Amino acid sequence: MKLLVLSGGRHPYHESTPVLEGFLGAAGHQVTVTEDATVLTQPAAMEAYDALVFNTRRENIPDFGDWALSQAEQEGLQAYIRSGKGFVCLHIATCVPKTWPAYHEITGGGWITGTSFHPPYGEFTVNVLAPDHPGVRAVTDFTTNDELYMGLALGEGNNVFLTATASDGVYPWGPERRPTSMPGGTFPLGWTRKYGAGNVFVLLLGHDGRSFQTPAFQQMVLNGVEWATTS
Repeated sequence: MKLLVLSGGRHPYHESTPVLEGFLGAAGHQVTVTEDATVLTQPAAMEAYDALVFNTRRENIPDFGDWALSQAEQEGLQAYIRSGKGFVCLHIATCVPKTWPAYHEITGGGWITGTSFHPPYGEFTVNVLAPDHPGVRAVTDFTTNDELYMGLALGEGNNVFLTATASDGVYPWGPERRPTSMPGGTFPLGWTRKYGAGNVFVLLLGHDGRSFQTPAFQQMVLNGVEWATTS
């Protein structure tokens, strides 16, 4: 498959994107990596790609620069997926820009800055909820070093295949690292959905280069590309 990886933003993409490019290429995919979202406004260029992979945080963050998609880029992304192309969205790439709340209609939900949270980065167990789902082909329960996202926006129509469970805890959070109570529970970490004629694959794991090295993570991304590009 011919894949376009959009990277860049406030996250350690200098670590994770090279790993992503490496294992996608090793699996036989043709991979183009860019941080320039204007490609989304070029239908002829986008038509050449079977799927778009978002390993990027696209919002305007104070003191870090404006990575938010322009209206034309937003419209280009929507048109691309609606036409039947695949969309693979990783980790905080689900983050909804304040200027584009409709983005979660594509992803089926995800991170909301100022509302969502997670315990400190570390090791936890990830559970396969739906063993027959194509997203977890050749994957069983595993441990990883990553972030367990909580307090997300979650829409209807998501076919959840992956979860993790955490206990109640108090952890430092926010710019001032204040002790914050985080309620436990079981949280979705991967799902699929439709947007127009397109297939959308969401995987909330993948914070940094170490997370991307987890074999089960790589297998699920490869599964996601395969599923997203299947009519």
